[in-house]
Amino acid sequence: MPVESTFIDPTRTAARSGARGIRGGPARVDPADRAQLAESPVSGRRVATLFAPYRLQIAVVMGLIVASSAVSLASPFLLRTVIDDALPHHDLRLLAWVVAGMLGITVVTAVLGVLQTWLSTLMGQQVMHRLRTDVFTHLQRQSLSFFTRTRNGEIQSRLTNDVAGMRSVVTSTATSIASNVTTAVGTAIAMAVLSWRLSLLSLLVIPPAIWLSRRVALLRRDITLKQQRFMADMLTQVDEGLSVSGIQLSKNLGAGERMSQRFTATSRDLVDLEVQSQLAGRWRMATMSIVFAAIPALIYLAAGLPATSGGMTIGTLVAFTALQTGIFRPLMGLLDVGVSIVSSMALFSRIFGYLDLEADVRPPERPVVVDLGAVRGEVRLEGVSFRYADGGDTLALDGIDLTATAGSTLALVGETGSGKTTLAGLVSRLRDPSVGRVTIDGVDLRELAFDDLSSIVGVVSQETYLLHTSIRENLLHAKADASDAELWQALEAAQIAPLVAGLADGLDTIVGARGLRFSGGEKQRFAIARTLLRDPRVLVLDEATSALDNDTERELQAALDVVVRGRTTITIAHRLSTIRHADQIAVLDHGRVVERGTHEELVGAGGRYQHLATDARTLALTA
Repeated sequence: MPVESTFIDPTRTAARSGARGIRGGPARVDPADRAQLAESPVSGRRVATLFAPYRLQIAVVMGLIVASSAVSLASPFLLRTVIDDALPHHDLRLLAWVVAGMLGITVVTAVLGVLQTWLSTLMGQQVMHRLRTDVFTHLQRQSLSFFTRTRNGEIQSRLTNDVAGMRSVVTSTATSIASNVTTAVGTAIAMAVLSWRLSLLSLLVIPPAIWLSRRVALLRRDITLKQQRFMADMLTQVDEGLSVSGIQLSKNLGAGERMSQRFTATSRDLVDLEVQSQLAGRWRMATMSIVFAAIPALIYLAAGLPATSGGMTIGTLVAFTALQTGIFRPLMGLLDVGVSIVSSMALFSRIFGYLDLEADVRPPERPVVVDLGAVRGEVRLEGVSFRYADGGDTLALDGIDLTATAGSTLALVGETGSGKTTLAGLVSRLRDPSVGRVTIDGVDLRELAFDDLSSIVGVVSQETYLLHTSIRENLLHAKADASDAELWQALEAAQIAPLVAGLADGLDTIVGARGLRFSGGEKQRFAIARTLLRDPRVLVLDEATSALDNDTERELQAALDVVVRGRTTITIAHRLSTIRHADQIAVLDHGRVVERGTHEELVGAGGRYQHLATDARTLALTA
């Protein structure tokens, strides 16, 4: 199943979820849900496997539902006894027993309801917890290419909106079916026992009452659907306009006034829709009050006619009226079950779509056992070619043969798009080569466990990502059991320990969103310290200093010169001055190695590298 075909619009999902939440508002099946199920069917057996570990809980919940419904049906009969026997005959003993029975029924149904809610909610939350964690863990195994072609909002929507949307089927749909069917059938039988003549009358009155209720509820549903869409738009505008990046963009482009006008327009539309919604709700309440008042009136009329009364007592009439009023809720609930099931199955289809994804980069079935302390760090690329899935016939890398001996420095240079970052990504196994293999100490990376590989290969990239938490937590993200001494040692190696020591909160200082509290050079040093905590034998520096000014670059390069000693280092260089002392320089052009050698050898060869060096000097002179 193509992943792209199952992507959803979070706005649409929020709207649909909001519409289903209307009290007493029967929903219509969303065409998008039907299309989703038609494209990616979900078998009932697969859904049932999610609930297989909870068979006992399900049986207990169903038993509680049936028991609660059966017990509650005794109330009208007790009411009839009070009106027809206890009160007219002043039988205080009978009255006391009947009243005690009524209170007992209330207590029993309340306790059964609490137990049912607790068990069904606990079971549903456990199923959703399993789905959430399974999807999150499975997506963690996906290759970088999956995240480059997938919008972040779509992934978040699967984990939050879709899983939350399934709550209806997981926690309430099955119990709703059992409860409503039991209540409706039991109520109908009780009505027939009390008066079969009035039951026939109810068959004529109930259908139009349900139809009218449904029509009014659908009107409010459509209004609420629009409300949810506009609310989703408003939340998007808040996120875009009031986030750190959004504020910076707005101020830089002078777009603040336009964004305010756009927000004002959306808020004004919400005002109009809220008025319509409240009016629709009032009309619904007024309509339903008329319906519920008319039905007992017709029953009273029928009870007074000789042809239909059949010698009915006052108690029977009151009990029957109470039963007939209560039959609306289960009937309306059953009308919504089909819609809930289709909507929930569509959500299952989207969740299973992610769980069925096959990772491009898979863990080995039988990983090679590696002594991390004995790793030397020799990196080899043997006949490596790579083609992106959406790159057509074009090779991003073509026939690469390179060796970085243990403890040496290999620099990769070339123009933008020459394949440098792609090659570095193969060494850290963000991707696997289409042809050939990448080895460390002779072991194919595809045979190493992911944890072992991340301990052997460390990466510092141009795009430094810091979590919105403390410096300590950012460092512990690399090594959860690191001591404070190890943290300070890593900060010292990255030459940023004095800065942290001078902060009021030290290691507990919050770095801010994406580390915006610190400068580019400082963030890079934090990234270096974080990587060093794992003490990797192979270090990949992906243009780690290219976005910095000259002074900051020189300071950071001095820190890197200390860090790389004794490690195999693969450096992607934007500024050639940073790699002139590399043991080996490989020049890439359109995915192929066109030159290799030391800085002096390549400059003397008068080839592509000399051309790049000349351009770099010219740029430096004109800067």
